Formats: sequence, C-alpha cells, structure tokens
Amino acid sequence: FVRFFLQAVVSTQSTGKVVYVGSAESEQYDQVLDSILVGPVPAGRHMFVFKADAPDPTKIPTNDILGVTIVLIVCSYLGKEFVRVGYYVNNDYLDNELRENPPEIPQLDKVQKNILASNPRVTRFKIDWDGQEGGQQQQPQEQQIMAEPEMQQHNQPSSSHHHDEPIVQVPPVEMSMDAMAF
Repeated sequence: FVRFFLQAVVSTQSTGKVVYVGSAESEQYDQVLDSILVGPVPAGRHMFVFKADAPDPTKIPTNDILGVTIVLIVCSYLGKEFVRVGYYVNNDYLDNELRENPPEIPQLDKVQKNILASNPRVTRFKIDWDGQEGGQQQQPQEQQIMAEPEMQQHNQPSSSHHHDEPIVQVPPVEMSMDAMAF
C-alpha cells in the first residue's frame, strides 16, 4: 500500500501505477503491473493499495532476468508525472552452485527476489497543478522520504504554501516479495 499526505485538495483524478523495469536498455521491456485512478482527493492523509501480478518473465530479455532492476510507483496528475518512488530489486539464485554457474536459460523457480524496501528513491517533479496548458515540467528533484512521525507535523496548513499547489509527501512504501515472484 501507499500512504501519502496532501496539504491541499486535488480536485481531479490522479493516476498511480506500479512498473517493473524489465531492462535498463529499453523502456519497451517495462511492464505495468497495476494501475489505479484516485480522486478527487481532499487534503489530509490517505492510503491506496496496489495488488499486482508478478512480471511476465517471457517479456524480459533472458540476460536481464537475473541481477538488479527496479520497481517504480509512478503518480501523475492531468497526465504529468509528479512523483516517482523507485525500489531496487535483486533477482538471484538461492543456491550457491547456480549463482556461481548460472544456466544459459534461467531457472525461474529457483530465482529469489530481494526488494530493498527500506531505501526507496523518491523523485518529485514540479508540475502545473492548475492544469493550464503551456506550463513546463521542470527538472526532477530526488528527495528524502519523510518518516511517519515527521508527516504528522505537516497536518497544519502553512501560510507560505500556495493553496493551488498540493504538497505530496510519501512515507516508505511497504512492498511484499510474494507479489514479486515470477
């Protein structure tokens, strides 16, 4: 599930999706595992749940099945991405013999996924929350995630914050390795 905090109302539907990056070489191997429409959303704390099937290994290049990849949670508003949360995933054999001498064709039933859920990478994009055309999306900024206690102090409105620009804060997202099995 994903928990987040909005300091202002988001009056139009936003989209969220879980993406498994099948290869660092090309986006054509990315797989959308789940997507959700959320909104309108009032200010405050919220949570939504992603339940996704595992990635289809036949859509991943054989040489990219093992090793490190990424699972992304991508959120967009009016078609513009405003936050991306990335988790490193290491796919490897449990068996030392298979690790040292991997077969030419991966044995998927012996591959284990380890998700580094404790250290996600969060990238925020500044977007035009009014939805007016012509607003350019600015360069992404990687940011630290706020822990749950730190989120609570932001429940009070800030006088320096523009009402039409929601502040989105994403605490650590819990990932289940069961959902990521091949």
